[in-house]
Amino acid sequence: MTVVVLLIGIGWGALVAVPFARHAQRAEVVSRLESHSPRSIHEPRASRWRQVPVLQWAGPVGRVVTGLARRRTDARRDEELARDLPVAIDLLAVAVGAGCTPYLAVGVASQWSPPAVAEPLDGVRRDCSLGVTFADALDRMARDRTLLQPLVDALLASERYGAPVGDALTRLAVEERATLRRRAEARARTVPVKLLFPLVFLVLPAFALLSVVPVLLAGLTST
Repeated sequence: MTVVVLLIGIGWGALVAVPFARHAQRAEVVSRLESHSPRSIHEPRASRWRQVPVLQWAGPVGRVVTGLARRRTDARRDEELARDLPVAIDLLAVAVGAGCTPYLAVGVASQWSPPAVAEPLDGVRRDCSLGVTFADALDRMARDRTLLQPLVDALLASERYGAPVGDALTRLAVEERATLRRRAEARARTVPVKLLFPLVFLVLPAFALLSVVPVLLAGLTST
């Protein structure tokens, strides 16, 4: 019984370690390429050390953990942005309908939008206050947050060509809400697939260890 449990534990440990080993190998290659890039070669060593995350000093495991944490943070930020984007678009449409220009509408929306959308909109207002044109500030926001590209396109069409933006913002809000609904439905459809892992690899092996294996061992010892 102990030997069977030990073998199962060793197998599970090897199975779990394979993805981390592959990810660590890719991270090692990327770090070597970055170390040989022209920017890093001419950069002072002390400044390069300060830019390296603390977890990367732990070797491949630290780089894997750092990469996973960064990806999780970016995914959470994009999820919050997509969830709050329709509200911000509605605020922009209301401001434009009240007679505001696209620039003034962005300033209003930056004050009343949810934090995930208010931050990039407020960045546009700050850039414009420093002398950057409204179109360039919107382009910069779209580069930093790709999910805002449709909104930026609608505002730029009004800024550059004088196209009416109110109807475009209304349609965009409807489309974003439909996209959120489709994402929620797709996420709900993945729940049964995610439940297969604990069912197949945890519940069934536990059932076999508690019911089948003792009977087999009892039969072998009795003979």
